[in-house]
Amino acid sequence: MTLDILAFAAHPDDVELACSGTLMKQIDAGFTVGIIDLTQGEMGSRGTIETRYEEAAKSCKIMGVETRVNLKMADSLFEINEANKRLIVEQIRRYQPKMVLANAVMDRHPDHGRASQLVSEACFLSGLRKFHTEWQGQLQEAHRPDTVYHYIQDYHIKPDIVVDISQYAERKMKAIAAFSTQFYNPESNEPETPISGKDFMDFVESRMNQLGRPIGSQYAEGFTVERFPGVELLTDLI
Repeated sequence: MTLDILAFAAHPDDVELACSGTLMKQIDAGFTVGIIDLTQGEMGSRGTIETRYEEAAKSCKIMGVETRVNLKMADSLFEINEANKRLIVEQIRRYQPKMVLANAVMDRHPDHGRASQLVSEACFLSGLRKFHTEWQGQLQEAHRPDTVYHYIQDYHIKPDIVVDISQYAERKMKAIAAFSTQFYNPESNEPETPISGKDFMDFVESRMNQLGRPIGSQYAEGFTVERFPGVELLTDLI
């Protein structure tokens, strides 16, 4: 299976919070999308590894994502090293995406910025023919994505690109709500966290509104780029 877009996340639910509207819009336009979670979110204060897998599967059904893989790196403890880069390169070469989405370049949770750098470096490494990896006993061919974009998470980062997701905001909130152990649930007896209150869900909606306002849309998601995108004509941007 090859994919048009491969979205990487330090934790299950990162993609849902930051760029699920964009992914659903791309899927509805005929593009294929997969998600690679680096960790199982096992250090989270709420829920379990088992509930995270259940919630991730439910979210994928809502979004229409083709496939989702968990690399089982150590939550909050994974390092930028050869072993972890190799795990990511295997998935990039396995799915050969044209585009990779990765965590925010910096954020409140240190895993996010670290995952951002790890995925970015792996994307480059994946294009080196002399860096050998195997999948299911077969030597993999080198493959480097055409573009790597970083979604925006908790910290506000000025975006280089925004995508209008006004028609997908409601489905996005449903995809987020699929992670019912993590987010607002007035019936939960789990400990309170910075993301478990209703105020956090209000923040998610406000962030979408904030990013949409400059382009005249109700809701949008933002991304930063590693290299500036090019167009044939300025009018392509209209």
